[in-house]
Amino acid sequence: MSIRAVVWDVDDTLFDYTTADREGMRAHLVAEGLLAGYGSAEEALTRWRQITDRQWARFSAGEVDFVTQRRDRIREFLDRPELTEAEADAWFQRYVTHYEAAWSLFPDVLPVLDALAGSHRDAVLSNSSLTVQDRKLRVLGVHDRFEAILCAAELGVSKPEPAAFLAACEALGLGPAEVAYVGDHPEIDGRGAAEAGLLSVWIDRGGVYATVDPPVGPRRIASLSELPALLGADTRFGAPSTFR
Repeated sequence: MSIRAVVWDVDDTLFDYTTADREGMRAHLVAEGLLAGYGSAEEALTRWRQITDRQWARFSAGEVDFVTQRRDRIREFLDRPELTEAEADAWFQRYVTHYEAAWSLFPDVLPVLDALAGSHRDAVLSNSSLTVQDRKLRVLGVHDRFEAILCAAELGVSKPEPAAFLAACEALGLGPAEVAYVGDHPEIDGRGAAEAGLLSVWIDRGGVYATVDPPVGPRRIASLSELPALLGADTRFGAPSTFR
């Protein structure tokens, strides 16, 4: 059965989240007078990401809601458990100002969306909230490219659970065998989509997962320019895979 639609992850797949997070956090720590408390901005960012992963796991397990995990990230990062909800929210909004100033798409995103526009439908499935990702996609100028935007906070289920991927297929009115999923995480995106029955494509941009052994299931590409050829799209844009 041919692939008729592509469902996309957002952060570090379409949107250069790692760079924006790093640059935004560095600027925020400087503005808050907190950078001196760390050996470097990279050390601070590593701690921020570790705390984010830990708090997100609580949200994924249903222990806390989306906003609570975000507030608890800030309390843990600042080592200030007494921080009120209003204080945590205000701190995060100051960070967001710096973070959004560094937002950008990866350079291969618009060319591949254009190349597939005549042959494939598009949707988004993200382990975030609709409020966050809807705004992000609008600011980046690609919101109207997607028929559906689904996020874990509203779905009540997150990747790698099969139900999350199947919800995206249902939103498109297609079976899993007719849908490809493209994401940057080899397990959450790659293995998760494959086990749900989608054509799973792992975009390995050489970031934090570059040394991870590829899981069984997903196809591995180094650039989105390889995607049209992988999907068999009728386009000249496709490039041969660099992973063989």
